[in-house]
Amino acid sequence: MWITSSQLRSGTDILGGEPGLPAGINLLPNSLGASAMVRPHPSPEALQQTENRGSMKLHWRVGQQGRKKKIYPILLPRETRTRRALLICNTEFEYLSQREGAEVDVKEMTKLLEGLGYRVDFHENLTSQEMDVVMKDFAGHKDHLTSDSTFLVFMSHGRRTGLCGTKSRDETTDILSLDTIYENFNNKHCKALIGKPKVVIIQSCRGDNSGAVLVSDSAISKMPALSSDSTNAVKQQCRELRLIHLESDFATLYSSTPDTISWRSPVTGSIFIQRLVEQFRSHAFNSDLQELFRKVQRSFEDFPKQLPTQERTTMLRKFYLFPGH
Repeated sequence: MWITSSQLRSGTDILGGEPGLPAGINLLPNSLGASAMVRPHPSPEALQQTENRGSMKLHWRVGQQGRKKKIYPILLPRETRTRRALLICNTEFEYLSQREGAEVDVKEMTKLLEGLGYRVDFHENLTSQEMDVVMKDFAGHKDHLTSDSTFLVFMSHGRRTGLCGTKSRDETTDILSLDTIYENFNNKHCKALIGKPKVVIIQSCRGDNSGAVLVSDSAISKMPALSSDSTNAVKQQCRELRLIHLESDFATLYSSTPDTISWRSPVTGSIFIQRLVEQFRSHAFNSDLQELFRKVQRSFEDFPKQLPTQERTTMLRKFYLFPGH
């Protein structure tokens, strides 16, 4: 509040209009100019409210910092980041049947990845050795240095032991072991992606079984007990060592459980890719990656012959494909 020097000389109560200044009013020195500021002493209640507001702001900042530590960072602005995705699809084989409808999966998956801001490196009809070479080249790409994540998508015939190359004829010939994927992109061989999400999507059969079983709704399965091998000594050792995990920040969604079939239509493509694309398009704007994976899995509740499964997931934080979450 501001008052004039004539009002000060007359001693008029600015607040109430009565002569004399009320208790609790301090006047600034006249040397500050023709007018002065009246500053009331804050009441205890006002001081408490100020302290509460300051405390709330501090807690909010701490909460925001804690939340950021639980979420993988996204590089912004979008124009400066160089996200890349690898897509390998085998459709023609020397000894196995052609994967009709796979071209639909490639088209839909490419559109999805490009919509998420990834430049897609597409390769098709490769042997297991050629797939390994392509992965090594992709892992060494300089664009990963200015990227915040990557997608690795594989579509092929499959066995329990891995993915079929184009010259595969059984479980032992021309098979790409899944370990090869993780080895090529682990923190030893792909340093540009250390601490960044590496999302693995695999569309392939893993056996010849249906994946469905008849059960009674009254049956209740017994859950196994969980145990932990952690000890204080181990925790202390981990704190003292300045190492990083060899294999971290992976999230893998397989189209089916081990030993079971992944279903595909020659017209509309695989059910897994269809439903994955649907869930990502509907929910990627506000759901983290592993919640998206669960939504894909839940979408198979009406199709008991197949159930996607999350495997070898080593994500240390939540991964949102869009910033602001």
